[in-house]
Amino acid sequence: MPGVSRSGSTISAGLFRGFTRTAAARYSFLLSVPAVVLSGLFELRKVGEHNGAAPVPTIIATLLAFIVGYVSIAWLLRFLVRHSITPFAIYRVTLGVIVLSLTAAGSIG
Repeated sequence: MPGVSRSGSTISAGLFRGFTRTAAARYSFLLSVPAVVLSGLFELRKVGEHNGAAPVPTIIATLLAFIVGYVSIAWLLRFLVRHSITPFAIYRVTLGVIVLSLTAAGSIG
């Protein structure tokens, strides 16, 4: 469904179940760990292949992605303590309407 992300849908479900914004976000991020780790392990088989990335750049990129991801999640959890998710919802619904409109007009496939 356009405009719906995994994290957005799990956070929304948590809020509908009575979780606080922070608890719903923590739950959503916790749910992402198996998917992220397993997809990373699956792609690990390509490291070093003729068209794949070399091992050292892959290790560096993985560490940087972990650091940036951790900092981003920490920031979002602190943000959600004091702020609503309304701006995110407005953004996602607006983007979904734009994508559906462009698809209906034949501008994108």
